[in-house]
Amino acid sequence: MNTTEFLMIANAICPDRAMMVYEGQHFTYAQTDERINRLANALAHMGVEKGDRVGMLQVNCNQYIETYFAAARLGAIFVPMNFRAKADELGYLLKNSETKVLFVGGRYLDLVEPVLPELPTVEECICVDDESEGRPYYEDLIRSAPPDEVFTEIDDEDITILMYTAGTTGLPKGVPLRHNGFVSYILENVQPADPEISEKNLLTVPLYHVAGIQAVMAAVYGGRTLVLMRQFEVEEWLETVQREKATRAMLVPTMLKWIVDYPEFKKYDLSSLNVITYGAAPMPLEVISKAIKEMPGVHFINAFGQTETASTITMLGPEDHVLEGTEEEIQEKLHRLTSSIGRPLSDVEVKIVDGDGRDLPTGEEGEIIARGPRIMSGYWRDEEKTAQVLTEDGWLHTGDKGWIDEDGYVFLSGRGDDIIIRGGENIAPKEVEDALYSHPKIEEAAVIGVPHPEWGQEPLAVVALREGEEVTIEEILEHCKDKLSSFKRPRSVVFVDSIPRNPMGKVLKKQLREEYGQS
Repeated sequence: MNTTEFLMIANAICPDRAMMVYEGQHFTYAQTDERINRLANALAHMGVEKGDRVGMLQVNCNQYIETYFAAARLGAIFVPMNFRAKADELGYLLKNSETKVLFVGGRYLDLVEPVLPELPTVEECICVDDESEGRPYYEDLIRSAPPDEVFTEIDDEDITILMYTAGTTGLPKGVPLRHNGFVSYILENVQPADPEISEKNLLTVPLYHVAGIQAVMAAVYGGRTLVLMRQFEVEEWLETVQREKATRAMLVPTMLKWIVDYPEFKKYDLSSLNVITYGAAPMPLEVISKAIKEMPGVHFINAFGQTETASTITMLGPEDHVLEGTEEEIQEKLHRLTSSIGRPLSDVEVKIVDGDGRDLPTGEEGEIIARGPRIMSGYWRDEEKTAQVLTEDGWLHTGDKGWIDEDGYVFLSGRGDDIIIRGGENIAPKEVEDALYSHPKIEEAAVIGVPHPEWGQEPLAVVALREGEEVTIEEILEHCKDKLSSFKRPRSVVFVDSIPRNPMGKVLKKQLREEYGQS
């Protein structure tokens, strides 16, 4: 099975159901299927063949999803690109992927135009949402091409998406994602389309991120309606849930925090929401506890995965977010909500190893590694980096540190390069950050290691305060005394207006180390 069959099945079952809602426009499964066929025929006329790369530089929109499926039907490889990329990085992505046809949002044409002369592989640059003199226009292609079905021999192991990592530790790495990688996850975890069951997914995470693409695949196979937002904005999100009666949503922790802290949160009717999936960054206990309280009808899911794993590999399910039972059971659940990323899904193996790759026993901290049909087979044209993360028998070194408890729950303690070593003792930044977050005046916190002549490293707290609050460094250090062992406590504090994060809410530790790492 391949991903193009997700749409084929859903269209056969519920052709008249809205597949996408975008800025007031509704596109049924049947309409979308026809538009995709027309676009696939237009691309074929341009010379796009199996294995060619088709790039997209645009915010979330219906054309984004149509272009993916049109490329997939031709057996081409879709290359979603970060619309926040600078010109140099964009040039690298296009050159490294050898993109043949590039779709661009009108607002990004000025960014693209200067780099195109240096890219001989780019044969066409198509404007997605606006007519541009000298460039083909997306809707003209749709109108002019025939709606005939497109058939291509596609193998389950064929690459369908070339997705680039965030590049926080250097140039982005290309991750080839195979059809089977998505199929394995979807068939295990999503119910197929049902003419009697109608759900709406509100999608705000960017489609150049694996979480966004996973949400699309699940929604299409499940016959759900995708309600697309260009980018996340709190009030618009609340209004959209209320207006469209959305039943599902995917959020990063920062988004969820902004929602439950929004002053007019309670005036919106969010009763249609049934499931909120969150992930991509650590979830502060204060945020998820408040969300559980303020959204009693919502089932929360913590999903953990990487670009290299194609989709979720561990999950903290709705039952883990129900804070009921004995005091001991509630404390155990709170502990898991604070640090656990759940248990491995059925088609994935997860274990903990030491620095030499040896298996570690229950409860002992090491690196999290994973294996299964969804794991990538290697980075795009980079054997050296592939050898650094993949073993000969298929285990992926995630770069994340953690441990597994006796019940099979995986606990995350941080990235390997984030670990602070003070006098030979390992300090997980997340544990220190959790202590800082428990201070009532702290809005955001991040912890990095800074050099120390005696101890090697010391923890430095980078802190953003709640609006209108004031606090001294001494107060923060005193607060940590009751929360942390002496060697784990930060010895200094830097105050900032906000903590730098990438679009998925992950703290940019590399940037913090560059700015404050020698403090």
